[in-house]
Amino acid sequence: MVYRYVAIGDSLTVGTGALLGTGFVPIYRRMAEMNLRTFVSMDNLGVNGLTSAELQQMINGHPRVRQALREADMITVSIGGNDLIRTFKASGGIPNAGKMTQVLGETRHHVSQVMRQIRQLKGDQKYFVRSIGLYNPYPQSTEAAYWVRQYNSYLNGAGSGNYACAQVYDKFEGRERELLFWDRVHPNARGYRIIAEQLNRTGYVPFA
Repeated sequence: MVYRYVAIGDSLTVGTGALLGTGFVPIYRRMAEMNLRTFVSMDNLGVNGLTSAELQQMINGHPRVRQALREADMITVSIGGNDLIRTFKASGGIPNAGKMTQVLGETRHHVSQVMRQIRQLKGDQKYFVRSIGLYNPYPQSTEAAYWVRQYNSYLNGAGSGNYACAQVYDKFEGRERELLFWDRVHPNARGYRIIAEQLNRTGYVPFA
């Protein structure tokens, strides 16, 4: 038995900020192999800078992505960070609550559509989906912390069936210097390992 793991999403899925092989995707794949006691193939479809709207379009419009998801047993999704970061940066770090509420609403809508697209592609196959919660790349900003937490609480219930969100906020909070790459936005190898560990903790139902 071979399980197929497909990773979709933004630069976290790509593994930006860590050396090749130390992003969360290859680490999580090895953890999955240990837990499932068999080979897990890996298809990393991550795109740097991807927004939730772009991910939705990517699943709609790319036959290769649709095929990969259709054949996947395990799917991870990292998305939403760029939507919030862009808005935050555009505001000079002092986001307008109305604007943030709007962006959060749009991001939720796109992510809900992504989850629906995956359900449609999968039909009644056995599979699971794991989303990855956000850490706060602006620890000095209480506003940023508030919006990140709002989005994370949405992610907890964003899917149905064999869905779970691997939350990493608390693991990064107060440890940003240690866990983020020098760009202070992406995780370093240590940070990515924590993401993989949190994914691993969500279990492997319906396969184990």
